[in-house]
Amino acid sequence: MSKYSVHQQAVEILLSWIKSGDIAIPEIQRPFVWKASKVRDLMDSLYQGYPVGYIITWRNPDVKLKNGQLSSGKKVLIDGQQRITALTAAIVGQNVLDKNYKEVNIRIAFNPLTEKFEVLNNAIEKSGEWINSINPIVNDEISISKAIRKYLAQNPLADEELVEERIEKLKKIKNKQVGIIELDHSLDIDTVTEIFIRINQKGVVLSNADFVMSKIAANEKYQGNKMRKLIDYFCRLVVDKSFDKHISSNDLSFIDQPYYKAIKWMSRETDPLYIPSYTDVLRVSFTFQFGRGKFSDLVALLSGRDFEKRTYEEDIAENSYLKLKEGLLAFVKQSNYQRFIMLVESTGLVSQKLISSKSALNFSYALYLKLRDEGKAETESQYYVKKWLIMSLLTGRYSGSAESIIDEDIKQINDKGIAVYLQQIEQSQLGDAFWTYGLASDLETSSVNNNAYNVYLAAQCKANAAAFLSKSMSIVSLIKQRGDVHHLFPKKYLTDKGYPRKMYNQVANLVYTEQATNIKIGKMPPRAYMQKVASEIDNNTFNISSIDTPEQLKDNLITNDIPAMMGSAIDVDYENFLVERRKLMSKKIKSYYHDL
Repeated sequence: MSKYSVHQQAVEILLSWIKSGDIAIPEIQRPFVWKASKVRDLMDSLYQGYPVGYIITWRNPDVKLKNGQLSSGKKVLIDGQQRITALTAAIVGQNVLDKNYKEVNIRIAFNPLTEKFEVLNNAIEKSGEWINSINPIVNDEISISKAIRKYLAQNPLADEELVEERIEKLKKIKNKQVGIIELDHSLDIDTVTEIFIRINQKGVVLSNADFVMSKIAANEKYQGNKMRKLIDYFCRLVVDKSFDKHISSNDLSFIDQPYYKAIKWMSRETDPLYIPSYTDVLRVSFTFQFGRGKFSDLVALLSGRDFEKRTYEEDIAENSYLKLKEGLLAFVKQSNYQRFIMLVESTGLVSQKLISSKSALNFSYALYLKLRDEGKAETESQYYVKKWLIMSLLTGRYSGSAESIIDEDIKQINDKGIAVYLQQIEQSQLGDAFWTYGLASDLETSSVNNNAYNVYLAAQCKANAAAFLSKSMSIVSLIKQRGDVHHLFPKKYLTDKGYPRKMYNQVANLVYTEQATNIKIGKMPPRAYMQKVASEIDNNTFNISSIDTPEQLKDNLITNDIPAMMGSAIDVDYENFLVERRKLMSKKIKSYYHDL
């Protein structure tokens, strides 16, 4: 049996399917990203009889209803939404949402004399040579004869037969063919994705989360379309507080829903630490509520899939939408969200740039929601979540096949409990070899996005450590203020000695310090500027450093894990210095993890 069918349908048939609900447009509440000029070009292509590409639909499986009957699955539009929206805007006259989620009306004008299409503007509107909108003619709101008479009244010298011929040709746009590729419901998501990419010919990434979003947006029976809005709107509010005004002005039906009440609080909050995408919201909600990690399973469950019987049941679909709703509401709940953010910050991860794995953050939030839902005490929940988050970052746990690992992790936690499973991971991956050799090896890098280095900085932030050669300025402040890291062995000093970029930018040579200190150090070797600092302390002057006693200086060097050789170090000591500092950094990370 063929897994897909390819056929042509007239534009008016396609639009009638959309009006009747036979094709569900999943992206209808997402912004229309085409420029109005592309809508114009689409109308011109249809008028000229040029091909306008394919749309791709994926048929939902037939679902067994509670009365035993089968309900035919609708076609869900998975590619071509922009073209479909353009057709409904230009031909049906439907408003679309612009990039600011504001409703706009796109009117396409037509000149019968030149057969040109243009986006309506003031000049065209004042010109009698243009039909201001093709919508009434193509959509049968006025007759051809009336349209012709109206045009000739404004252009009495125009060739009547020519005008009639071209207005009739304009009306036939609705009879032009559009290619439709209908994918069978039995195809798995990976196959559908591959087909999508090959047909699209641009290598466009289509994630499994896109399929989930399409699936829920097309569902009205179990409020999937409202859940889709909740996800989209919440993610937008995280980064744009003023978007709440757009919701209030343009989506009056949504503001009366409990979904809106659940997310409105975000319009008053500012927290840049965790900025979830719709994929992140889905990931956390699904993993928490369903105890699974693969989005393909969620698509199947929302379709009513019975994995044992290999059938599709309405009861399963209904229950799956209910569970997803509960997961989404738990994700956006103010107390849950803010407590989790505070938990993350308490580990010392005070900035987005210290969190190199969004998957680790997402799983940790799902774990937090799960443990709270199980009734565990807040202190116990926080303990395990903090341990899990830092363990995941240190080991790069989700750097590979994240979805499969998430799926395995949540199933193991459900089966064994978080305490037992975390202990097993620690025993297998965080043994003595890791702390002694593995971490030092991970720190042998020039990438500041390195997991081990970011966790080291988190350890410094958690301890509220002072910046290098500073008495009062903390590393937390410098990171939050987007302060720069500086080189212990100055970059210019090392380049003058022939060291390449990969060497002088080693993370073990980096430290947070105040800009004034860095400028005054210039390109002096450590031996020279450390002697100056010691001399300033003796003379009670403060030029390079703000530290005023030898004891404070000693504590500052220990806090920043500076090897003892620093006071006499020159270029020939550099590589040994790096080795020693990596050991000290690793030791700090180990102590930090065990003290969480």
